Amino acid sequence: QVQLVESGGGSVQAGGSLRLSCVASGLTYTRKRIGWFRQTPGKEREGVAGIWTGDGSSYVADSVKGRFTISQDNAKTTVYLQMNNLKPEDTAMYYCAAGPYGGGWPPRPTAFDYWGQGTQVTVSS
Repeated sequence: QVQLVESGGGSVQAGGSLRLSCVASGLTYTRKRIGWFRQTPGKEREGVAGIWTGDGSSYVADSVKGRFTISQDNAKTTVYLQMNNLKPEDTAMYYCAAGPYGGGWPPRPTAFDYWGQGTQVTVSS
C-alpha cells in the first residue's frame, strides 16, 4: 500500500521558515520523482518543486527560487521542502506527490499517481 505523509506545516510570520517533510512508503517504481505542490481555494494546483530520487536532480519554480529548497534523505524515503523567507502569498495547502521518472518540469499534477493528504502553511504579514 502506497503512503505519502506530509508534515511540518504551520503558521509563521512573514520572513519565517518552515521545513516540510514527505515520507513515502510502498512505492514500486524503478525510478521515481517526488513533487511538491500547493493549492489555495479556487486556484489550480501549482507545482513548486520536484526531485528525481535516483540522482537527486531537482527543480524549483521561479516563484520560489532562492527561498525554497528541495532535498532528500540518504535512504531516499523522505523528501524535504525547506521554505525560507516566507511570504503571505506562500499561504496554501502543500501536497507531496509521487510519480514515475519522466514528465519534465515544471511538475504537472497529472504526471503523479499518488498524493499525500496535505499540510497547511499559513504566513501572516
